[in-house]
Parts: sequence; structure tokens; C-alpha cells
Amino acid sequence: MADLQDESLAPGEIGKLDEPSTAPPSTETPPHTDASPSTEAASRADAPPSAETPPHTDPSPSTGTPSPTDAPPSTGTPSPLTHARTLLRQHPVADGHSGLPWALRQLSWYDLELGESALRTDIPRLREGGVGAMFWSLTLPPEANGERAVSATLDLIDLAGHVIEANPEALRLTRTPSDAADARSHGRIACLLGPAEAHALGDSLGALRALYALGVRSLGLYGTSWAGPEGLTRFGEEVVRECNRLGLLIDLSGSSERTVQRTLAVTKAPVVFSRSGAAALTPHPANLSDATLTALRTNKGLCMVPCASARTGPTLTRIADHLDHVREVAGAECVALSGTYDTADEPAEGVEDTSRFPELIAELLQRGWTEPDLAQLTWGNAQRVLRDADFTARAAQQRRPPSTATIERLDR
Repeated sequence: MADLQDESLAPGEIGKLDEPSTAPPSTETPPHTDASPSTEAASRADAPPSAETPPHTDPSPSTGTPSPTDAPPSTGTPSPLTHARTLLRQHPVADGHSGLPWALRQLSWYDLELGESALRTDIPRLREGGVGAMFWSLTLPPEANGERAVSATLDLIDLAGHVIEANPEALRLTRTPSDAADARSHGRIACLLGPAEAHALGDSLGALRALYALGVRSLGLYGTSWAGPEGLTRFGEEVVRECNRLGLLIDLSGSSERTVQRTLAVTKAPVVFSRSGAAALTPHPANLSDATLTALRTNKGLCMVPCASARTGPTLTRIADHLDHVREVAGAECVALSGTYDTADEPAEGVEDTSRFPELIAELLQRGWTEPDLAQLTWGNAQRVLRDADFTARAAQQRRPPSTATIERLDR
């Protein structure tokens, strides 16, 4: 009230505040001086609590109103899940492996915009999960080989293009890191095609360049005579160099140890393992030994830890264990996320579909992951690898692309 009286007085009346007979109660007067119990109780009931009043002074048992110190912790500090959702709005997830193209091919009808119960991925759940980019895997079933592998891969590329075009408000086909950043800034989910399987090339570098022209940005090196248990042949090495020249990421998940070692020796660009955890925690064939993770640190590549129970364990906490281990051995700049949804791999409990990434991030926050490390994990590392591959390609543009016939003679 003193403040209201100050504002109501004219300039000439200010001096009257010094007169004892008309002065309002001073704010310096002790709060309980000469005050009757009834008056004091009434004033406490009518007036808002003062910031200077001790929090537990004369509490009223009848009201039961909690004091500031009794307030729940969430009043001042957001819960880990709320914190995770806020972080993902700034640094969305780049999902390193989605089986959506092949899963869609098996359905006679689907609606990704409204939601699709037959899948673990649709646009509402992608939004809820804070996903900003996805690698659409062009993985084929085991029976698709030879010429059938080539045609089946082309079919998946065509299908992916139609699905993305049918959902322009949510999805955008991207080919470069700049495209991905632009899609994110416009509220779209960046869709990158790959990995395509190596046997879809038909042992042709021309086919590799054609796939790149169609938008493929990642190639899985496994399942061929030139990238098998014995490692890379000379043709396989030339495929690696041509991927570097084009700016095509090399995906080594599922590759033999010798192929991994030789690829790391030949490549000038970072590689990715799009669905691999730590072998020290789960001895799955696709998981990486600590020696390989250490080599990955030198390469500046990515181990994209999957949300798949067979590869990383049956629960969300086990996935977090793998992320902790990869970060410790390979470094925070070499770890990323891979949903591996809508593939043959069953998801772990707690991360059953693409909407559950915030729960995983909340678990990492509780384990002490910093916001900069989480920003790298979700978006930054994937974007960096794309930029590095693009930079390597620009530096190698002067290199003349080899012909398949020349390489075939080298392998004889």
C-alpha cells in the first residue's frame, strides 16, 4: 500500500510523508510490533506471502498450504524427460538405420501421416520422438541376390521417393549435409537413402555411380566376393576409393574383421557402423571390439548404437550401457543413435518405436551426460560425418573415375 500511496501523491504532497500523524506504517517496523493476534492473522490471510518472511513463520494448520521449502523438486528443476524433450527440440535425433522402405513394401495400404499401427515408424511418432533425420535402409532379404538384388534396390528407391513426395509437410529427400540442415530449419524430417547393399552393384562401378545419382548416400560393404571374410580385393579397394570420390558413406556393420581393417586403411573419409554396439557388453557378430572402437576414434567415424535387443540387450538401460562404453572407448564424437526399427531386429523394452527416443535421452541425462555430448550424439556427429564425406569428395574431384573393366583386370 505504501507504494500505491507514493504513486497517488502529487509532487507537492511528498513532504507530508514525513508527518507522523499522516504517515503510513513504515516497512522498517518489526512485523509483529503492537499487533493483536486477530489483526495479525487477518493480515496474513489477506496479504500475499512476503519474500522476506521466513518460510515456516507461524504456519496455519487449517490451510495446509505448503511452504516454498516443501515444494516438490520439479517446481524449480524440470524432470529428466522434460529436459530431454526440450533438448531434442534443439538437437533432434539423426536415426542411423530405418527399415521403413522394405516394411512399407510388404503392406498393401498405409498412412504415415495419420499413423500406422502395423509399423514402428510413422510421422506422429517421429515428431513425438524428436527425430530430425533418418537413413532409409535399402537392405534386402537374403533370397534377393544377383540381378534380382539390383532391381529390388531400384524398387525400394522408387518407393521411398513416392512416400516422401506424398508427405511434403513432414518429409524431405536430402542428398547433402546442407539439405539436411535446411530440412531441419523448415520443420521437415531429412530422409537420406542408404545403406544400399554392396551386392546390389552387380560388381559394377557404373552401378555405384548410378545409385549415387539416384540419391543413395550410404553403401554397406558385406556379402560380396570382393568384400568378404578374406577382406577387400583390389576391386573392393577401388569401390572404397570411388565412394570417397563421390561422397558416399561406407557402412561397415556386418562386415568381416578383415574387411573392416582394410577399409579403415584405404578410406580417406570417416566410416559408419549403422547398427553396431559394443562387443565387450554383448557378443553379437555385428558389434565392435574395443580395438575396432579405438581405430574408429582415429578414423573419426561413427558407431551408431541400435535400439535392438539382440544387439544391445533387452532393455533401455542396456542400450545406455552400450552408449556409455562406446563414448568411453571411441570418444563422444564417434557415437550416435540407430533406431533399427521396422527391421528383422526386435526393439528393446522401453524403446519400442520411434516415439521413445526422449526416454533414452532422459536416461543418459541421469547418468551425467552433458548437453554438448548429447547434442553430438543426437544430431552433431551424424552431420559432421556427412560434411567430412562431402569435403573428401570435393578434394578428390580431380581424380579420374576408374572403369570397371580396368578393375576387373586388376583382380585377375
